[in-house]
Amino acid sequence: MQRPAEDLLKTYLGERTGARVLAGRTKRGEGEKIHAVIWLCDLRDSTGLSESMPVEDFFRSLNDFFDCTATAVLEHGGEILSYVGDAVLAIFAIGGTDRPLREACLPQEGACAAALAAARDARARVDALNRRREKAGEPTLEFGLALHVGDVMYGNLGVPERMQFTVIGAAANEAARLAGLCKDLGRWVLVSSAFPSCFPDQMVSLGHHALRGVEAPQEIFTLIDDPAADLCCAKGP
Repeated sequence: MQRPAEDLLKTYLGERTGARVLAGRTKRGEGEKIHAVIWLCDLRDSTGLSESMPVEDFFRSLNDFFDCTATAVLEHGGEILSYVGDAVLAIFAIGGTDRPLREACLPQEGACAAALAAARDARARVDALNRRREKAGEPTLEFGLALHVGDVMYGNLGVPERMQFTVIGAAANEAARLAGLCKDLGRWVLVSSAFPSCFPDQMVSLGHHALRGVEAPQEIFTLIDDPAADLCCAKGP
């Protein structure tokens, strides 16, 4: 049976973006400024992994990785914007930019809480996948995940013949820099200083670190239940 166009749009574009397309909001340059959790996760050492196996096996491994990470986002209410190579870019929308972060993250809305739950869920799923891969004699998969909060422009980019919905802005760039820092700091998840103001008891500080393209060093956090976390570090405010 042929799938309805609405279902296909949601599958390929996501719930929020698919609804925009169905509503006819497809004009190039049309967008809105939103406040959101930016959830960016990428497969670590994907180049080495792709060179160590047939391309068909790498393709399957990448889909297995997305099964773990992207599914965690969707099951906790996030919106997947795109798969960028070996990375998952997603948002958990908080609301308008005129609302204070503490107000926007009240439990009944829970965008920040949902993003944290998705992070832990993704970790558990990848761990379970790696146990299966080890039994099959396959290399395990590791990843770096960045969680950041900020204002982004969400809308249409591209040319009239080929557009896509995405988010852009300084906050999106900072999330990418944060994800790149995961390997350097030896952590699977890094969280910006915007988060601990909502969830101080779930974070542990890793000190201040420079992010490429960001003028001042930023305090970086990880989750307290990260096995690699140094719990003697100071907690967030």
